Amino acid sequence: MAIKSTIFKAELQITDMDRNYYYDHALTIARHPSENDARMMLRMLVFALNAHERLTFTKGLSSDGEPDLWQKNLSNEIELWIDLGLPDEKRIRRACGRSDRVIIYTYNRTGAEAWWKKIQRKSQRFSNLSVYHIDDATIAALAGFSQRTMQLQFTIADGVTLLSDGEQSLEITPVVTKS
Repeated sequence: MAIKSTIFKAELQITDMDRNYYYDHALTIARHPSENDARMMLRMLVFALNAHERLTFTKGLSSDGEPDLWQKNLSNEIELWIDLGLPDEKRIRRACGRSDRVIIYTYNRTGAEAWWKKIQRKSQRFSNLSVYHIDDATIAALAGFSQRTMQLQFTIADGVTLLSDGEQSLEITPVVTKS
């Protein structure tokens, strides 16, 4: 019998002064059996950084044909494709062809640096691609916020995100690799 996903509930209060976006989101997140708390929390961080009323989580790890998150317009066309990790060039090319904007959030510094050296020259032809890196210490700290039911506040200003759950807080600054 297959192991089922673990369900998490999160209420996100997002104050994004960089984009003038102020909204509360009630999310239900399915954590894939192969996913750890740190990666799941990274998905929530990325949701907050790119929050929009039509941004949604996808099947992610369960599907090769979908990103971790995407935003579609009312005609069901992909406006924003967001991947976490180190996708290969074929996946990046396909994402850039299918979507108006593609954002990749990398983590694991050693792997990300090697991946970027390999992909950097080829990625220059994709004008709709942005790449950001979240450092290892931040990823580890994000895992500490994971609970089955969460109330999280994200305050974003000048490219810096402050995450708080009322008891602890974390300052996060994604590093721009390509924009």
